[in-house]
Amino acid sequence: MIRLTRLTSIIAPLAATLGILTTCAAAVGVTAPSADAAPPVQKITVDGSQPGRTFDGFGALSAGASSRLLLDYPPAQRDQILDYLFKPDYGANLQILKVEIGGDTNSTDGAEPSHEREPGAVDCNRGYEWSLMEQAKQRNPHIALSALEWGVPNWVGAGGTTPWTDQNISYLLDWLGCASQHHLKINYLGGWNEHKLNADWFVKFRQALDSHGYGDVQLVAGDNGWEVAPAMEKDPAFNAAVSVVGVHYPCGWLSDAKTCPAPPDALEAQKLGKPLSAGEDGSQQYDNGSFALARQLNRQYVQEKMTSAINWSLISSWYSTLPYSGAGLMLADQPWSGGYKTAKSIWTVAQTTQFAQPGWRYIDSASGMLASGGSYVTLRSPHTGDYSTVVETTDATESQTARFTVGGGLSTGTVHVWATDLRSDNPARQFQHVADVDPHNGAFSATLEPGFVYTSSTTTGQHKGTATTPARAPQPVPFTQNFEHTAQGAAPTGFSDLNGAFQAEPCTGRKGTCLRQVVTQQPVPWYDGDSFPWATVFGDPQSWRNYTVRADALLKGAGDDAEVLGRIGALNNSVASGYHLKITASGQWTLFSEGFDPNSSRGVTDKNLASGTTAIGTGSWHRLSLSFHGSRITASVDGRQLAAVTDTSYVLGQAGLVVGPTQTGQFDNVSVTPTGPQDILPQDEMTATATSQHISFEAANAVDGSTGNTWESEFQPKAALPQSVTIDMGAVHKVGRLLYEPPQSVIDLGSNSGNWADGTITDYTVSTSSDGQHFNTAAQGAWSPDDSLKTATFPARDARYVRLQANAGTNGFATAAEIYLAQAD
Repeated sequence: MIRLTRLTSIIAPLAATLGILTTCAAAVGVTAPSADAAPPVQKITVDGSQPGRTFDGFGALSAGASSRLLLDYPPAQRDQILDYLFKPDYGANLQILKVEIGGDTNSTDGAEPSHEREPGAVDCNRGYEWSLMEQAKQRNPHIALSALEWGVPNWVGAGGTTPWTDQNISYLLDWLGCASQHHLKINYLGGWNEHKLNADWFVKFRQALDSHGYGDVQLVAGDNGWEVAPAMEKDPAFNAAVSVVGVHYPCGWLSDAKTCPAPPDALEAQKLGKPLSAGEDGSQQYDNGSFALARQLNRQYVQEKMTSAINWSLISSWYSTLPYSGAGLMLADQPWSGGYKTAKSIWTVAQTTQFAQPGWRYIDSASGMLASGGSYVTLRSPHTGDYSTVVETTDATESQTARFTVGGGLSTGTVHVWATDLRSDNPARQFQHVADVDPHNGAFSATLEPGFVYTSSTTTGQHKGTATTPARAPQPVPFTQNFEHTAQGAAPTGFSDLNGAFQAEPCTGRKGTCLRQVVTQQPVPWYDGDSFPWATVFGDPQSWRNYTVRADALLKGAGDDAEVLGRIGALNNSVASGYHLKITASGQWTLFSEGFDPNSSRGVTDKNLASGTTAIGTGSWHRLSLSFHGSRITASVDGRQLAAVTDTSYVLGQAGLVVGPTQTGQFDNVSVTPTGPQDILPQDEMTATATSQHISFEAANAVDGSTGNTWESEFQPKAALPQSVTIDMGAVHKVGRLLYEPPQSVIDLGSNSGNWADGTITDYTVSTSSDGQHFNTAAQGAWSPDDSLKTATFPARDARYVRLQANAGTNGFATAAEIYLAQAD
């Protein structure tokens, strides 16, 4: 909260402005100064005549298939979400939208489709980034558009070896031609995401842009680290070609951003006279990443002179089985319900973007660090006397007073104060207009409380969006998809490709429309290693448990194979952790489970549950079926049962389809039908707290539906066990079982033993409570030190809170990929 002095001249105007009684002023953050010891005072001179760099804006990045599910939202909710992101003076008010130029290859959370899979075969309507840019531009005609490659088709990269080719220049020019067809002006264009520089290529690309009428497109380099600065300094042609120095995560990746150090190369970059951009930033959760986000927005300028920043991601709109679930400014991963979530990240951004526009100028002498914790930046309009000062107190542990003195041609009129309480999850304490103050002789003071973002501005017109989301809910079964209502060449609703491109195409050997994987060569990926086209997934990761998934599959040739998948709990570019039924054209079939294993060459471990051979013909369609009921798993082909086994490795998850690498397999008549109760309680309304946690490994990760995000008790240094996680289900439920899933990937402690099971809970206590204060023991015992799913069963009881206490864990600490609670009969 904020306490403004000179209350005799503030309280009455504030009450009149907000339409509230004076006695309500404290509720919105205005209170009388305490008679106790006065907080320290920091003097800030806001002098409009002092120098500073030009502000280029704050934006966000749609890349890595991070916006895939937004495409499938009901139109009304999709519009609401887009308003929160792009509509001026409503929500995040984003000033830059950066998008991926799709390359049919996994670029974090899936593959985005390419506009040109073969030379000259350009399709300017493929993918969803065009629509996203159009919608952003429709809401804010002044928004700047930026684009970058993560991967390209094989032909673009000289047979899959490098992105720095003449073919890639032609490929990018064709993409710009598509942008023109969509009436989109691209302001910024990069070379290649997080890749070693090739200065000569940028020089050649600049020449090609100029000669093809794209002279106003600004080139960004190198979308990696600060090493681009000395390269530009040494190479005048490279320096001339590049308009913007783009650096990723200048405050550190997944860091708390308490410091944004400027290494020597960063200081060299400042001397180049170019705008400095955090071309990819964030990767923090939409709800609990606001502290780091608030620091980044201010400190990247204060400490490194960055004039723009691009948050990844724009919106967490991918399945929670994929990496970094929840990272973004909002959450929208339930197109079937239309439900979405806004949180503090949106309003943290709004504290800057609703008060300063690109083209405004920072005032260096009015930007810096607060002595008692936090930072501040001031920006001014180039055309009027308006200014805005954004203050964050995320490091502060006590109140502090800032004394502002305004001059140098700036307005001395009314200052409007807005605040967001980052410590509170109450929406009423986020982005609130808390005061109007009239400076006396150009001066005013404010007492700043810890854990806030404040903006003091002479501008007006700011608003807080009021759209409300429908209730989020599990995806219902039965689910069917025959692809007949999907436009040819398009992706079907709810299907998300891990690698390659699964799209609607005419069926082979039968009438109608089928789903076909169309990429026939491995693209050039943005990271080292293979990135073969192979899989697409669909369904609710957090509620589908007892079901049968069926699909017709076409095995065209002798080397073809096809798979149906179920209970998928985690995914990456080459692994689908869950159950697989695979059949080849020769009739060989395998029922197996797949999981992550960093100690293997493939990063994956397979457990063969059953296998054999059955009579099957090539060039014909076959019906594959995989069924789950509790621990019972049944596999069938063409109605013939192949195997029935018992396994408890995976408890719930979504479904998927797989073809062999680069095979153009087809599927049809996909269905999911229930086989029993969906007794795992939905995690969507659950929250979690812990007695100990490491930064970016918070308790919330244990109930986020993603095994790729983990809770970890503090390990630097290790917090002694026991430690516990307490889950609030949001309401009273009758529960009788807790399921604990350890992480399946190695936890790098620097000096760890190398055992992938580090942190697995081996001795536990489960307790329950109705009020969150008084807990009763429900179960206790020991679990094996491996990555298998663990279960604690106890007599059914009514409870709202369930606590899992780790009394012992491998390597002396505790982790959890997921904690599930089962509803009792």
